[in-house]
Amino acid sequence: MFLTITTTGSAERPATDLGFLLHKHPDKAQQFSTSHGTAHVLYPEADAQRCTAALLLEIDPIALVRRSRGKGRGGAPDSALGQYVNDRPYAASSLLAVALRSVFASAMKGQCTARPELVARALPLRIEVPVLPARGGAELVDKLFRPLGWTVRAEAVPLDETFPEWGDSRYVRLVLEGERTVAEALRHLYVLLPVLDDAKHYWVAPDEVDKLLRAGEGWLEDHPEQRVIVGRYLARRRSLTQRAMERLELERLAESDGVAAEELDNAVDEEADTEEKPVPLAVRRREAILAVLRSAGAARVLDLGCGQGQLAGALLKEGQFTEVVGVDVSMRALHEARRRLRLDRMPERQAERVRLVQGSLAYTDSRLTGYDAAVLSEVVEHVDPARLPALEYAVFGSARPRTVVVTTPNVEYNVRWESLPAGRVRHPDHRFEWTREEFRQWARAVAARHGYEVTFGPVGPDDPEVGPPTQLAHFHRAGDDNCGSEGGGSGRARPGPEDGNRAADGSASMSGKEVAA
Repeated sequence: MFLTITTTGSAERPATDLGFLLHKHPDKAQQFSTSHGTAHVLYPEADAQRCTAALLLEIDPIALVRRSRGKGRGGAPDSALGQYVNDRPYAASSLLAVALRSVFASAMKGQCTARPELVARALPLRIEVPVLPARGGAELVDKLFRPLGWTVRAEAVPLDETFPEWGDSRYVRLVLEGERTVAEALRHLYVLLPVLDDAKHYWVAPDEVDKLLRAGEGWLEDHPEQRVIVGRYLARRRSLTQRAMERLELERLAESDGVAAEELDNAVDEEADTEEKPVPLAVRRREAILAVLRSAGAARVLDLGCGQGQLAGALLKEGQFTEVVGVDVSMRALHEARRRLRLDRMPERQAERVRLVQGSLAYTDSRLTGYDAAVLSEVVEHVDPARLPALEYAVFGSARPRTVVVTTPNVEYNVRWESLPAGRVRHPDHRFEWTREEFRQWARAVAARHGYEVTFGPVGPDDPEVGPPTQLAHFHRAGDDNCGSEGGGSGRARPGPEDGNRAADGSASMSGKEVAA
């Protein structure tokens, strides 16, 4: 992808002054490393009458995938081959905008140490972008650039010139002409290129509001398409969009009153701000699990897929839970759990209540039989669908605790996450995410096959349209009136295979390892 910036001049005001403003010498071809490839700056022509600077960005598709966030499996549109075969190497986008900011940072800020008198000079500029995604078409391109003083020509790129009946693509060839300072032109491009693409390749964090307002200073406050620009630039994150709009309105009012924005924005005493912070979903999830385990009277609990030990730590804080066993296939996660729980500093009596064990949930394990309850918190979605029957048998068919608690994301709720693009799963390692109906069908089938009864409950705010962010299933063995521990938790449920660990298909597996407490 590339763009060119061209200006004209005379012997008194040579066009090659553009090189001073861009801080790039016209006689050199330079290259710069970016987080997603290599940017090249070169001058196809450079003399007193006409000077053209070109920015060419070569995309490294592998680096682009590795540095991307939130691209999961299980049907996400950007998964697999789609992450490598796309328009990124050819079409101007947020990738090119980031290259503009990194390669021409001083120019964008209006800095020129060698020739400071050039900074405020409006030059006759012609900017060409050969391939620009334009979600909204040439009409939107015109609405965005014309109010800024540009003469706009946006020509639709046909899908295939050989077959004109196929019509036009969503791409345009953009030509802008007008007298602007170089700093203004770069800031316009930096904001509006990703706005037209209507997608960003990187995580849109709160600091993007500050970047937008810095680049938009002096023109965004009064732009007629302000709301479109802010919403698209911030990837339609409602909270960030609202914050940006409020600050822009404050700037507009301050300018009209002839005062600093800080003088108007002093109505709220920060110390008097008593608004309660929302409870994190992870905390609500643990609270919901603990409530089920308490009501079931469980004393000896398995935390299957314990990760870094957050749930195990919560269980140890309550005297009801006399034994907690954390199981995970990752030794690294178990060592992190050991550090988080401070097992090496824990009093001996407390340490006797907890064990951390390495093991795979795809295999039966005789060490896991005889417990009152097992928890699979945000675990099943990390298992390949083909391996779910093995996990099901290992937990419900072999270990057979009286109570099993399963939590998993509700994919229907994903539309409520402002930072989650459409079609993406919540974590890169999620193999799938279930709707409420899909989860209930799976849970009811598991309960029927293994002699359990199951009930369901929400975790987090229960949206009337899309349900809660997390869904919970509570399994209890059919016929057990008291789902708690028999004899204080010392009794054993149905014994597992007598030959130790065994795969769900009957083949022997390697023994698990235990991390000593």
